[in-house]
Amino acid sequence: MLYPQQNAARLTLSLDGIWNFALDHGDPAAPSLDPASALPGAETVAVPASFNDQKPDRAWRDHYGWVYYQRTVTLPRSCAGQRVVLRFGSVTHQAKVWLDGQLIAEHRGGFLPFEADVTGRLAPGATALLTVAADNRVNRNTLPVGNEPGEIAFFGSDNAGIPSVEHAKANAKPMNRPNFDFFNYAGIQRPVTLYTTPRAYIADITLVPHCDGRVDYRVDTVGEGSVSVEILDPAGKPVAAAQGAAGSVTVPDPQLWEPWPGTPALYTARVTFGEDCYDETFGIREVKVEGTKLLLNGRPVYLKGFGKHEDSALHGRGLNQVANVTDLHYMHWFGANSLRTSHYPYAEEFYALCDREGILVIDETPAVGINGASRDPYKNDLLAAHHRQVLDEMIARDKNHPCVILWSLGNEPDLEHYPESALEYWHALYEQAHAQDPQDRPVTLVCCQNDYTKDITTRTMDVVCINRYYGWYNLSGDLDAACAGLNEELDFWAGMGKPVAITEYGADTVNGLHDACGGMFSEEYQAEYYQRMGEEFDKRDFFIGEMPWNFADFATIQGPMRVGGNRKGLLTRDRRPKLAAHTLRRRWTAIPNFDYKK
Repeated sequence: MLYPQQNAARLTLSLDGIWNFALDHGDPAAPSLDPASALPGAETVAVPASFNDQKPDRAWRDHYGWVYYQRTVTLPRSCAGQRVVLRFGSVTHQAKVWLDGQLIAEHRGGFLPFEADVTGRLAPGATALLTVAADNRVNRNTLPVGNEPGEIAFFGSDNAGIPSVEHAKANAKPMNRPNFDFFNYAGIQRPVTLYTTPRAYIADITLVPHCDGRVDYRVDTVGEGSVSVEILDPAGKPVAAAQGAAGSVTVPDPQLWEPWPGTPALYTARVTFGEDCYDETFGIREVKVEGTKLLLNGRPVYLKGFGKHEDSALHGRGLNQVANVTDLHYMHWFGANSLRTSHYPYAEEFYALCDREGILVIDETPAVGINGASRDPYKNDLLAAHHRQVLDEMIARDKNHPCVILWSLGNEPDLEHYPESALEYWHALYEQAHAQDPQDRPVTLVCCQNDYTKDITTRTMDVVCINRYYGWYNLSGDLDAACAGLNEELDFWAGMGKPVAITEYGADTVNGLHDACGGMFSEEYQAEYYQRMGEEFDKRDFFIGEMPWNFADFATIQGPMRVGGNRKGLLTRDRRPKLAAHTLRRRWTAIPNFDYKK
């Protein structure tokens, strides 16, 4: 799916701004308000953004079920004769869209775009009522996964078996009980756009670059016409051209896309089809795995970066371009070169920024929370079908971004209690990713701290990605024991013959809490923790990357484990560096992107 673009052939109209908004207090299982009428008791809400923090009201913050957005839309008369499309960057987690009371779109999954062709439904010069319903419920069939009503009452220990607690659980009000450790922000969280194209139009562009300068391409079109492709170099100069809907062009003396502080050179494929045209940026680079190395442009690359969240004050998980720009400048400050889109695909605008700023991205589906020792979570056909859907949509959306170097199928599933079921489930997704991606990038699955000797799935991935909290959730406060435990496990992974990266490790830290003895939760403990872990990573030739958890403090569901959110950030939520940020900055600025371990 192409990102909306305004050019000589296409017009884009942003529908972002202030919308009318109402909570649906009816049955959470189905929207109950009339989409053809003005919302009763409507209030104002900003789009794009999560709705939860836009009003100091527990009803907004903790709403369970459907909410409604509404505004009017006018199509300019100048758009007569054009194809007209309504596009949503994302609506979390399920959406229904009506135009003048007629249902025009439905979508399941809260982190990927969808659109509806409204040609003929929205007349040039006319005004229509646009109504959107969004469902924020999570359960065993959604991604991310939630617990079913009554299954688990509270985040943390639920004191099962105590009569008074069990009685209170039975009478607890319906609410989301996420099986994941971040706040369940929801709503219209990314841009809403009305755009036009000619009636015969470019539907999709696929680019497969090679380091020798060859660029394989395919252009999908609708209608009659001929396709031409022109390649522009990073300075905007034409350097190659071809005719036809599929083929290859060769860029002379190609400038390879490399991560910062190298040169993330961006080329442009200028595609013309009849009256339509579209500019798709791309980078010339190749990614593959050889033995225990992750190779970028044929050279072993070392990942220095973060697990992260789309999370900021007031916006929640909504698109925040100021925060995105600031965060990538902080990435450069750290000497970092990479990140993981934990635990869902991020906004498209963020990937474009990473392309431009030279940040390597592990692109992850929202498959977090697939676990449960009391049941086999993989015997769920609805979940499996949804997982295939979101993987398909993520790769289709992000396939041309040079920043994306690795597909992550999911985060911290149960791979230990039902090993055979897990292998069958994840292997099917692994095969799907390789078959679907035109560039055939490496594929991974991020595994939880588990009995790795019983996990027969992680070892089958192209890159082994492990989340480990030696010294925090286990061996707490004893860094000598933590390092010993880490090394015993790394001895196991050394026998796999695969590249290994640690994609989460860290310690909750209250900014401003200091301790001369370096106790847990202090800034001194976090700084020593990262120093000690880094020393161990450097001893292993097959170890190809380190991604602390987390880039910055972030909001979570309330519970006894979290005080004002998750405090594992190297930065506070308002982006103030903690002591350990300087520790990592000294380490990472001394580690080159390439050939760190030979």
